[in-house]
Amino acid sequence: MRQHGTLHEMNPARIYQIYYSEDTRNSLDAGFIPLDNVGQRPDWREYFPIRKFLLENVLDENTLYGFFSWRFGPKTGLDSAAVYAFIGSLTSPVDVVSFSPFFDQGAFHLNTFEQSAVNHPGIWPTWESVVPAVAPGMDPHTVVMDSRQSIFCNFFAAKPSFWRTWLQKCELIFLAAEQNAGPLYDRLNLNVAYDNGFLPAKVFVIERMASLLLAANPAWRVANFDPMRLPSSGSPVSRFVAELVMLDALKQSANTTHHAEYIQTYWTLRQAVRAASE
Repeated sequence: MRQHGTLHEMNPARIYQIYYSEDTRNSLDAGFIPLDNVGQRPDWREYFPIRKFLLENVLDENTLYGFFSWRFGPKTGLDSAAVYAFIGSLTSPVDVVSFSPFFDQGAFHLNTFEQSAVNHPGIWPTWESVVPAVAPGMDPHTVVMDSRQSIFCNFFAAKPSFWRTWLQKCELIFLAAEQNAGPLYDRLNLNVAYDNGFLPAKVFVIERMASLLLAANPAWRVANFDPMRLPSSGSPVSRFVAELVMLDALKQSANTTHHAEYIQTYWTLRQAVRAASE
């Protein structure tokens, strides 16, 4: 199997890995293509090098492109060989391939907006402003995302058609955050808790743009590496594996049938899991 390109006639792929320093470059997976982000707007994290690449390069329409952080291996337990093998195993054309960890976070929360609000207190007003601007008609409080739409850490590869849509929407966020005019500027640049420090809310908005686009348009063809084979977040609910599987299945059924009973049962089971985890 060749890397960096023609792996499978149906879905060739080029996966880049972003580094920020000599130390992080030394930790990259040799099977991915290094992408330099040394000293380039660290306040935007991965978005800045991805943006630069998409604006400056002509992409092949049939190739999947991915831009992973240098922490991809530790966060997923996957290496480049596993990534390319999974893409090579796909037997039909796809627009997006997800390698998202943290199944517990996606299954337990209604959507990735709520998940971010729980983990980064104070960010809800940002979503209430961003989502209607990017996806008119979508309500961040009620939209249901199951494991087919929930992507964390920007761990996905996609065809140029998806990346163009992604970049167009992300540029709305970029311009609003760069231009000091209006309430969205303050909300995107609000520092919210992350690990033992803080990051601006705009970073977490960009990280959930792929999920937003997939939820807004079910026509995108998506393949997901089984998220249950990837690491969980270690949250208190993560040990309730069977219940998390049921929560995700209920959300999938709600999205497929639009029958209210599925989401009502989801809320009931989620409350039971929350009570048991406390």
